[in-house]
Amino acid sequence: MGSLQPIDLVVFLIYFGVVAFYGYWIYAKKKKESISASHDYFLAEGSLTWWAIGASLIASNISAEQFIGMSGNGYFVGIAVAAYEWIAALALIIIAVWFMPVYLKNKIYTMPQFLKTRYNETVSLIMAIFWLFLYVFVNLTSILYLGAIAISGLIGPEYLHAVMIGLAIFSLIITLGGMKVIGYTDVIQVAVLIIGGFATIYFALTIVGEKFGVGRDAIAGFKTLMQQAPDHFHMILQKPTEASSQEDVNKYLILPGIAMYFAGQWIVNLNYWGCNQYITQRALGADLETARKGILFAGFLKLMMPIIVMLPGIAAYVLHKNGHLEGLRGMDDAYSAILGFLPSGLKGLAVAALTAAIVASLAGKLNSIATIYTLDIHMKYFKKKSADLTGEGAEKNMVWVGKVVALVSIALAVIFEWKDLLGIGGEGGFTFIQKYTGFISPGVFAMFLLGMFWKRTTGTAAVAGLITGFVLAIFFNSFAVNLLGHETILYTAFKNNDGVYEIPFLINMGWAFFFTMVVMIGLSLAGPKVNPKAFALDKEMFKVSPQILAMIVVTLLILIALYVKFW
Repeated sequence: MGSLQPIDLVVFLIYFGVVAFYGYWIYAKKKKESISASHDYFLAEGSLTWWAIGASLIASNISAEQFIGMSGNGYFVGIAVAAYEWIAALALIIIAVWFMPVYLKNKIYTMPQFLKTRYNETVSLIMAIFWLFLYVFVNLTSILYLGAIAISGLIGPEYLHAVMIGLAIFSLIITLGGMKVIGYTDVIQVAVLIIGGFATIYFALTIVGEKFGVGRDAIAGFKTLMQQAPDHFHMILQKPTEASSQEDVNKYLILPGIAMYFAGQWIVNLNYWGCNQYITQRALGADLETARKGILFAGFLKLMMPIIVMLPGIAAYVLHKNGHLEGLRGMDDAYSAILGFLPSGLKGLAVAALTAAIVASLAGKLNSIATIYTLDIHMKYFKKKSADLTGEGAEKNMVWVGKVVALVSIALAVIFEWKDLLGIGGEGGFTFIQKYTGFISPGVFAMFLLGMFWKRTTGTAAVAGLITGFVLAIFFNSFAVNLLGHETILYTAFKNNDGVYEIPFLINMGWAFFFTMVVMIGLSLAGPKVNPKAFALDKEMFKVSPQILAMIVVTLLILIALYVKFW
């Protein structure tokens, strides 16, 4: 099978067997426990430990869009793309300290439930439908497509559709076991992901060292990367001038220098980690201390993720530039090309790591889709059809509905990505996800932020904010340049590859969020001074234990050191 040897297949099958056996053991064990079937399936009934929560967060987050998409951006832009990972570590501190107490004190289990409790049924329903479409047609499809592209690139392009179906079935099997099975198998998945990822970059660096005559030495290989591609080792990209090349402009459109740290970068991370069912679901069933430790553990792991998912892209760039990696078709092929250098056995481990990341993300996404549909749509609007079911029967019915929704969702993803109907391959996987998620992120994050911490925010303001954020995101993305020009006090637009002026999408997101906040605050000021549905907050909620404080300080020190080194 392509470039894989029998030993690679043995290693991969061992990984598959361990995950399957452990998942079944967890499933069989929890069936013996007398707990609520629906809460166990959707929320793991609060049984996940802090390390399982942290590992599950990372396993669900790190997937094909990172391994393939971020590695591709590492090839094209360089270390600046690590901002998505490193700022995420800071965002997770904010989520752990300030967001989680609000969720847990108010017994929030889904994001639409938060919106119903804080605002009204209308806001909740609109967002439930929004999230379902986003998860199925942006996240699920892109993870499946990019994952299939990556793995088939190693075993042979003719196996693309077979790999796609295999990933879909494997993830569906894990999903059917419920959140507890997902959470604990994710511990294995993230271990395989990290071990395989570090082994891959270690060998990639030794190959670079060998090709450039400095010996098979990883440290020497890393120094060679810095010498051969110094422009790839700057966190902050400079704003293009008239003398800048088109390539430099294209890089800036993806990662607009220091400006993105005052705009969309925060919205991307805080919305993703703090207002996203797919992510918060892991911690919502736990107590506050356990949830905080798990989230901060995930933040610590995020600090090392660029080494695994971004450095291989830079290695591919240096090797390709110097004629040691011929036949590379594009930036989304960078990771697969590096895996091609690995020795037999290790290549199987690397494919297992990639598969682990993809399957964990697909399973987590499927469970979130099932949770939102079942708890926030089916039980509210279609429950009457099963009104005769009570107690255990009703519980089993909810789980059955969730499993059917998961099956339909993965089937839709396969259908849409059979011939890449959404054009993910043309955009670049990582950029595709960030860009289209960014259409709703500003309005959603504004709703959550004001809803949590400003008692005056009203339901009317929330609906207006959601619509305003969406409209403004589209306006800045598609119409602003034609109406306002390419150079204004708000933004500078640059010509893309097609010769069309374009505003960096992270800048678009920042302004959409800012004006959405203005609209929501203005409308809320016209209402009562304290909204009857406002959450009760007190200072005690946000106090942290010495252990939590120590984890925060360590993360901040590492983060500061990284930015000082690579500014």
